[in-house]
Amino acid sequence: MKTNIIKIAYNHQFGTFARFLSIGGLSLTLEKNNMKTIALFTMFLVAQMSFAQKATITWYTDINEATAVAKKESKPMMLFFTGSDWCGWCVRLQNEVFKTPEFEAWAKENVILVELDFPRSKPQTEAIKTQNRNLQQQFGVRGYPTCWFVRPEKMSDGKSNLVQIGPKGYEAGGPVNWINGANTMLKAN
Repeated sequence: MKTNIIKIAYNHQFGTFARFLSIGGLSLTLEKNNMKTIALFTMFLVAQMSFAQKATITWYTDINEATAVAKKESKPMMLFFTGSDWCGWCVRLQNEVFKTPEFEAWAKENVILVELDFPRSKPQTEAIKTQNRNLQQQFGVRGYPTCWFVRPEKMSDGKSNLVQIGPKGYEAGGPVNWINGANTMLKAN
């Protein structure tokens, strides 16, 4: 976005200086009294737009939707069993690995992400709660955080089966170490 100061003029009628700005085709007139406020607001707005343009990764919560995407893109799925609002190790894994640019780039290329959350305070639909409990039992998850890498496979009756590739939990060393471990597991299967 381009910002140009086109003209600075003294307004004799009101005894104030004014700046005429052009911001991406939008023209503004700023009087001296409001210039700082509007300039700060403009900087904030530009910063927000740059963050909004940043591509983010998608975490699915519906296993059926994620399975359909995984089949379409021929990618394995990473099921992330978490207690997002109470599990300290889950938050640590998210902050140290999942919320990093390295992980986001890796995930976009390699897996379909599924968050299976077991919160204490966050509201969830009964369908999501039931789905998450069933998957927790199916994969024998007893502690958090636990990630299971799976490959969706179509059965002869038309239903899908999740073929287990392997589990992974918190691992110290940041995103590169975690990703290297995940790649080793994925390449072995």
